[in-house]
Amino acid sequence: MNVQSTLPLRGRPVVALCGGVGGAKLALGLERLIGADLTVIVNTGDDFEHLGLHVSPDIDTVLYTLGGLSDVERGWGRADETWNFMESLGGLGGETWFRLGDRDLAMHVERTRALRAGVSLTDFTTAVARQLGIAASILPMSDDRVETMVITADGPLPFQRYFVGLQCAPVVKRLEFRNAERAAASSQVLAALGNPNLAAVIICPSNPYLSVDPILAVSGIRKALDHVTAPIVAISPLIGGQAVKGPTAKIMAELGVPADSVAIARHYRFIDGLIIDETDRGDAGKIDMPVYVKSTWMRSLEDRDRLAADCLDFAVRLADAERRKVT
Repeated sequence: MNVQSTLPLRGRPVVALCGGVGGAKLALGLERLIGADLTVIVNTGDDFEHLGLHVSPDIDTVLYTLGGLSDVERGWGRADETWNFMESLGGLGGETWFRLGDRDLAMHVERTRALRAGVSLTDFTTAVARQLGIAASILPMSDDRVETMVITADGPLPFQRYFVGLQCAPVVKRLEFRNAERAAASSQVLAALGNPNLAAVIICPSNPYLSVDPILAVSGIRKALDHVTAPIVAISPLIGGQAVKGPTAKIMAELGVPADSVAIARHYRFIDGLIIDETDRGDAGKIDMPVYVKSTWMRSLEDRDRLAADCLDFAVRLADAERRKVT
């Protein structure tokens, strides 16, 4: 871990934008490195109401990962989960296509109760994060509802029907983030991005189309990023043209975009630098922005720490290069 080179960032805030599993892994590494100086802005386009409950899959993945509760083997949900509720529900002929474990169910019940009592999603998420002992600030991208819709060759599908119910099988024609233009970024999100002492913005290796684009579509967030003077660094979610997890490469192919690091850089035109995997080193010379070639596969806790340190190291290098250019 190149801790020495990240020392200039100590005590300065860092903002990460992320979706579910892949983003949460890097968020954990960042939190282990800088603790309370980290703010994680999380996609809520995946949120939906199921069985009368408000479910926030990406927020819960981040909370469980940073709170030490996640099921590392399965890749989603809580560890040591039991399924009595789902088995009983199935026995009654209820919907079982979206699985809610007994421990996970407690989160959805309590969140739904709080929201109906007038608590904002931001305040509920903050309270749970503190209850779980998480040092970083975990923020939904908005307290307003944004709905990711997958427009397929067979018609429009709510995200979870596409992702979980149909296992990403339908061909994607385009994506819509309904209500994003009317949804407002929370004051906490805008304050984090507008902090004049901000050291870096990290776009985690989440799906650019399904996880990061909904965040960027929320009114105010993209504009706030345009005014950020700190380096904005993204990590490509692709390794050798494939995503470690999820349908990123499949969606890119169906949208007519090459599944490579060059296309990721073009997608994130507003960033200052891109981190790509060593497997894709050959793409570095084709990308019209600073590129940092590192191992981006996070199979262990040490991998998450190392990639987090690499992100901050790259941000320091970009800031130093900008200072030299100005002076």
